[in-house]
Amino acid sequence: MAGLIEGIGANNFLVVGRAGIDLFTDAGVATEDAETVTVGLGGSSANIAAGICKLGGQAALVTRVSDDSIGSYCIGQLKRYGVGTEYVTPVGGEYRNSLAFYESRVAGHRNVIYRNGAADFQMDADDVAAVDYTKFGALITAGTVFAAEPSRSATFDAFARAKAAGLPIIFDVDYRPYSWPSPQVAEEVLSRAAAQSDMIIGNDEEFGFMAGGIDQGLAKARALAASTATIVVYKMGEKGAITFAAGEEIRTGIWPVEALKPTGAGDSFMAGLVTGLAEGQDLRGALLRGSACASVTVSRPGCAPAMPDRATLTKFMAEHPGPTDA
Repeated sequence: MAGLIEGIGANNFLVVGRAGIDLFTDAGVATEDAETVTVGLGGSSANIAAGICKLGGQAALVTRVSDDSIGSYCIGQLKRYGVGTEYVTPVGGEYRNSLAFYESRVAGHRNVIYRNGAADFQMDADDVAAVDYTKFGALITAGTVFAAEPSRSATFDAFARAKAAGLPIIFDVDYRPYSWPSPQVAEEVLSRAAAQSDMIIGNDEEFGFMAGGIDQGLAKARALAASTATIVVYKMGEKGAITFAAGEEIRTGIWPVEALKPTGAGDSFMAGLVTGLAEGQDLRGALLRGSACASVTVSRPGCAPAMPDRATLTKFMAEHPGPTDA
C-alpha cells in the first residue's frame, strides 16, 4: 500500500477523460416545465479534477475538446476551478463536446447525455505521449474513456507510461452502457483496466457487471483486492461502502441529506477520498470525507459547481449528523 499512498500524497493528479457541458433545471423542475436552465462544467473526469482542486489539491486533465465555443467554455471552466489545461487539445471537424441535460429532482429524475461524435473519444497516442508524467503523483481515470477508439488504446498507453514513471493508477469503473458498442466489449475492457489499477472504485452494479452477475460483485471486489489492487471500494448507495485493503474489510456509512438530484456523487466521492488520503487521513477517515463530499454534491444543483470546497466540507462534517452506522 505504501506506493499507492505515497503517490496520492503528492496531492497532484493527472486525470484522463472527458470534460463536458451540463445543462440543468431549477430545483424540482421537470424538463418540460423549465423556463430557464443553468449551464455548468460536467464530464466525470473534469468533475473529479475540479473537485480535487476545490479541496486544495492539484490536477491536470488530459482530453480532447471540440474546436468551438463549447470547447472554449469547457477550457475556461477548467481554468476557473484551477485545473491544468496544458494537455487539453481542441479537435476540429464534426466532433463535439459531450452534453448532459438533467433535472434537479430525485423523483422522476431524467438525465439525457449526448455522446454522438464525442470529441473526447478522439484523444490519441500523441496526446498521452505529450504528458510529463514525472510532474504528478498518481493517475486517475473513469471507465468512459475506454468505450471507444482511439481513446481506449490511448488510455491503456497512458497507464503504461504512468506505471513506468512510478505513478499508481486510480480507476473509477463508471460503466455507462450507452457509450459502449456492446456489454461484452465493456466487460472485457473494463476488467482489463481494473486488473492494471492500484485503486478501484465502483458500485455494486458495476462490480457485478464485471463479474457476470450482480450477486457476484462483492466477491469480484474482494478478489481484485486479494490479487492485483491495493485498495478496492465497493459502493452500495444508501448502505454505504465496503473497502478492501491490506487484508481488512472497512465498512463505512453515509451522511444522510435531502438530495436534490442523484448526479455527481461518485465524482465528488473520488475527489474527497484522494485529497483526504493526500492530507494524511487514515483510510476510514478519507472514505468518510469522500462520502460527505458526495452528500454535499447531491444536495446542490449542478455537478462541478455543487462540489464542496474546504470550508464548505469542514462546516458540513462539523454540523451535520452522521455518518450512519456501516
